This record gives sequence, C-alpha cells and structure tokens, in this order.
Amino acid sequence: MNKIRKGDQVIVLTGRDKGKRGTVTQRVDEARLLIEGVNVVKKHVKPNPMKGATGGVVDKNLPIQQSNVAIFNPATGKADRVGIKFLADKTKVRVFKSSGDEIKA
Repeated sequence: MNKIRKGDQVIVLTGRDKGKRGTVTQRVDEARLLIEGVNVVKKHVKPNPMKGATGGVVDKNLPIQQSNVAIFNPATGKADRVGIKFLADKTKVRVFKSSGDEIKA
C-alpha cells in the first residue's frame, strides 16, 4: 500500500521548494511523484507546424522523490507521517502517526 497517493495534500521537506504545499497529481513510478506547483522548470519548446504547436518557453512540472515530501495534516497544519492500521473487517486504512486519525482521500 502506497503511503502517499494521487490527490493527497503534501508538503515539501527538502530542496529548493522546501515548505511549499501542493496536491499529488500523478505517481510517475514507485518512488517519484508529480506535485502541482512544485519543482516547476522552464522548458524551451520548438514550434511544430505539423501538430500546430507554437514555440516558446513553457512551465513544466518535474517529478520529485517521495522521500522528500510528507503528507499534510489539516488538523495540526503541519507535515505528518503515515501509518497503516487494520480495521475489524481486516481492511487497511492510512492514519496520521501523530493523532491516529484516518486520512480522508
């Protein structure tokens, strides 16, 4: 079970975007995430008349390592760790380590 999933609010812990908050838009692979508004770079794009694309400088989100982000706990307003808890019917749910509250996805 992935501790951080698509749609979760996360905070960046390290790097040039430290302290920024964003929503996970995609899991690129097992270890990397795309986060809205984090790790944005400028990319120079050539025009392609066959596809009707204009050239210029565009902003592009690049993936960030999952280990460099933590899930945002709205109750405390801080970053938190994720734990896994088994319910009575043997289903797994994600919980905040600090409070034990279930994470609403």
